[in-house]
Amino acid sequence: MPLYKYDIALAAQMISSAYYMKKSRGLKPHVREYFDENHVQAIYLKQDILLIPGSNSVADYLMFNLRVLNFGGKKYRLNDTDTETDQGAVWHQGFLKHAKGIADWIDERGYKPKFIVGHSLGAAATQILVRNWGVPGIAFAAPRPLRSATGHDHHDLCLCLNRRDDRVCDLPASFGHMGHVHSGGTRAFLRFDHKMKHYRTMVAEQQALGKLGKMWPE
Repeated sequence: MPLYKYDIALAAQMISSAYYMKKSRGLKPHVREYFDENHVQAIYLKQDILLIPGSNSVADYLMFNLRVLNFGGKKYRLNDTDTETDQGAVWHQGFLKHAKGIADWIDERGYKPKFIVGHSLGAAATQILVRNWGVPGIAFAAPRPLRSATGHDHHDLCLCLNRRDDRVCDLPASFGHMGHVHSGGTRAFLRFDHKMKHYRTMVAEQQALGKLGKMWPE
């Protein structure tokens, strides 16, 4: 079965709309089902595309994701060393719990995603699910969920698009990314361009310069 390819700029537009969930007029006609439980959100589109929004501001990230992740009554710190092994890869425990919540919902519904798009915390889940499901995905503003040096099955299917001026992409420092990392923008002192509007600008700039292709996988 051939891999499904998706327009990168359109993926950025779709995940931006995902933050408005049921209020997005452009997204609503394409939605098959919404998921919103235990602070985990996802949208499954009729085209079998999975959208996973996360935190759309550094303020939210610092207040919730960076300081403490709370799943099932247990707290996980983003900068800790707690890990869990899943299908041979060692992941940050908090990110893995978030991804598993989405995976359980997908399995219960019997859906078969053919592409995944995520941002921020959703980008961490995207990396994990690409690795586990073997389908392509794009992770915008991607933190680092992978602790093991091995377990990189489907590495070529995941694209992490990170701004150089987004410090979230450097965390946790002792972990790594899953897949290809494409960096853009200019690293600036005391500026954090984490919102999707800045990532849409980055995609347009990188594509205009010929440094980023139109589709993923290439």
